[in-house]
Amino acid sequence: MKKIKLLKKPKKNNSFKWLNRHLNDEYVKKSKKEGFRSRSSYKLIQINEKFKFLKKSQLILDLGCSPGGWLQVVKMNAPEGSMILGVDKLHLEEIEGVSFLRKDIFEKITLTEVDNFFRNKKIDLILSDMSPNSTGNKSIDHLRIISLVEKVVEFSRHLLKVDGYLVSKIFQGG
Repeated sequence: MKKIKLLKKPKKNNSFKWLNRHLNDEYVKKSKKEGFRSRSSYKLIQINEKFKFLKKSQLILDLGCSPGGWLQVVKMNAPEGSMILGVDKLHLEEIEGVSFLRKDIFEKITLTEVDNFFRNKKIDLILSDMSPNSTGNKSIDHLRIISLVEKVVEFSRHLLKVDGYLVSKIFQGG
């Protein structure tokens, strides 16, 4: 019987560089040490230190919330008794005091379910740290994140109170 030699596809050099950068990133190390689920927790902490919106927010929605780093920061800083909801099509490990909907924000039913959760009250704060899977092409990635942000803005038009806060991530682009 003849042996078949399987060839492994070589990893792209860019993937290796990204992984190496990620594993040595000070915020990745710090988040693991301090128990945050993602390095992006520190982005939200910094934004809140500057604008101080978390203490003023009782009804809070986090779109694209998995793995839950921003929800952890919200839970630590929001007023006692706040209603906090995370929405993502990916699984989220439970966070005490935080509700979760496993839904895609592009489905019409999601807006209705979010509205029902907050009992048709307008929301104080909408967060979105969503990002599309990267293609490696900055122009395409920028257009894809713009599409996500537009959907977040559309959600905000329906759900956010007049003097509410919207915090969203966007990739730099053309």
